[in-house]
Amino acid sequence: MKGIILAGGNGTRLHPITKAVSKHLLPIYNKPMIYFPLASLMLAGIREILLITKSEDVPLYQRLLGDGSEFGIQMSYETQDKPEGIAQAVTIGEKFTDGKPFTLILGDNIYFGAGFGARLSDAIKNNEGSTVFAYQVANPRAYGVVNMDENFKPLEIVEKPADPKSNWAVTGLYVYGADAATMVKGMKPSPRGELEITDLNRLYLEQGRMKVEVLGRGFCWLDMGTPQNLLDASDFVRTIEERQGLQVCDPLEIAANHGWI
Repeated sequence: MKGIILAGGNGTRLHPITKAVSKHLLPIYNKPMIYFPLASLMLAGIREILLITKSEDVPLYQRLLGDGSEFGIQMSYETQDKPEGIAQAVTIGEKFTDGKPFTLILGDNIYFGAGFGARLSDAIKNNEGSTVFAYQVANPRAYGVVNMDENFKPLEIVEKPADPKSNWAVTGLYVYGADAATMVKGMKPSPRGELEITDLNRLYLEQGRMKVEVLGRGFCWLDMGTPQNLLDASDFVRTIEERQGLQVCDPLEIAANHGWI
C-alpha cells in the first residue's frame, strides 16, 4: 500500500502567516504540521509516500523530509500549483500509485487514539472501493457529512449541508481502490471550479462500494486550517506529551518501533 499526503493550497484562512510559509510547515507545539499526517500513514505500515504541494514549497519539504530514509521510508514529491480540488490529488498521483490501491490523507489533519494504526491497516485490507473515516462533531454544517443506518452502513454523503441529518463528519483520510483515478477523470468540477472529494466518494457510494470507519470515543481528530484550530491542536499535543511523557505522532519513534531504522 502506498500513501499520498496532500499539502497544497494557499492556506488563506491563515493569512498573513501563510503568505510567507506553507501552512503544513507551521509548528504544532513541537513538530511541523506535516509530521502528523506522515505519522498516521507510517502507523499503518505505509512506507512509500508521495507528498503533493506547490512548486515553490517542494524544496522546503525536501529539506525537512529528504528522501525519507531518516524515517525508514521512501518519499516522493509532485506539485499542485492551483487549488483545483482534493480529488485532483488522485490524478496527480496516478503515476505514483501505478494502478494500485492507495491511502490519501490531508496534510492538516491529526489522528490520535489507541490502535489507530491498526484501524487504518484493517480498513486498507478490507477496502472494496473507497473507505472514509467519520468523526462526530458539534457543527456538522462545516463539513462533509455522512448519513448512516443503525449498522453504520452509509446512506448519503453531503458537503456542508444546511440541514444535517447526522453529526458524523467525513475526515481527511481516505482509502481508495485501483480505479480511483479513472473515476476522477470522469468527474466534472463543482461550481467553485474544483474536483470535490465528496463527489468521488458519492460515486463509490452509488455503486455500493463505499465503507465508513467510525472513529468513536477514545479517538481524536483535529483539522488545523484556522488560527483557533492551530492553537487547539498545539494545546492538545502539549497536554498529552507533558502529562504522559510520551510523543504524539513522532515519525522517528514510529520508524524505530517498526524496526525500519
